[in-house]
Amino acid sequence: MPSIPESYRDLFEKATFAHVVTLSEDGAPHSTPVWVDYDVEDDRILVNTERHRRKARNVENDPRVAVSMTDPDDPYRFLSITGEVESVTTEGAREQIDELAQRYMNEETYPMEIQSERVILRIRPDEVLTSG
Repeated sequence: MPSIPESYRDLFEKATFAHVVTLSEDGAPHSTPVWVDYDVEDDRILVNTERHRRKARNVENDPRVAVSMTDPDDPYRFLSITGEVESVTTEGAREQIDELAQRYMNEETYPMEIQSERVILRIRPDEVLTSG
């Protein structure tokens, strides 16, 4: 099974924006810019969202996704993943969004109102492409 190369894991330690593509019920792609995280132990891409958002609804119907990101310090360095959302969980989602707010916004806690419920999409990489 493919995994994220160690030489690209630094992308998950800085404010790297990713684009997540999910599939709508009719099969149409839906792309969304997101904050992204990585579970090193389980080799899973983590995307934190709210349960009512379109991407969360889409993966409940079809778990196939694509994720791409470029290094904010070198736009020619990229990581592209295709895979499946293995689980959608609320466990640790509130704490994780606060951690991501620190990385992406330099805020101690996530400053926006939560409209529904925070969830984490745990993505298993099935194919990993890099720029190098």
